[in-house]
Amino acid sequence: MVGKIFLGILLLLVGIQLIRPTPNDSDDRTYDITTRYTVPDDVQHILAVACNDCHSNKTTYPWYSNVQPVAWWLDDHIVDGKRHLNFSSFTNAPLAIQYHKLEEVVEVMDEREMPMKEYTYLGMHAEANLTDDQRQRLIQWAKAQMDTLKANYPADSLVRKPRRG
Repeated sequence: MVGKIFLGILLLLVGIQLIRPTPNDSDDRTYDITTRYTVPDDVQHILAVACNDCHSNKTTYPWYSNVQPVAWWLDDHIVDGKRHLNFSSFTNAPLAIQYHKLEEVVEVMDEREMPMKEYTYLGMHAEANLTDDQRQRLIQWAKAQMDTLKANYPADSLVRKPRRG
């Protein structure tokens, strides 16, 4: 009986390895944040090591992403992260949304909400453990982009309209 249960669990574990999420590996940069905003090299580096795996269309996957159900868990984080902020499709959003997303960058860096603790557990993605200076640099950069938007567009175009219904 125990042997049959073990065999069933083993077959299930092997079988689920065949069900894989679609990789997040697009190189389409048509609406990337860098197409409209100045992103200095130091900020680009911080975004690359701490943000882009979940907040862009190009994820660098760790070795353990090839093991189910871990890949599903990672995919869920990536899909959710891109739903909140996607640097690869940033400029495709209305200006008010872009402005709001920059406000959110300031907020989550200031409140130390990102990167998520799950991303840096057990020394994984150690480069994503941002220093206070790196956090301040991202905040300064986001605020500078917001100032540029305020200087170049009417104030009402930077305000999100309330949803109806």
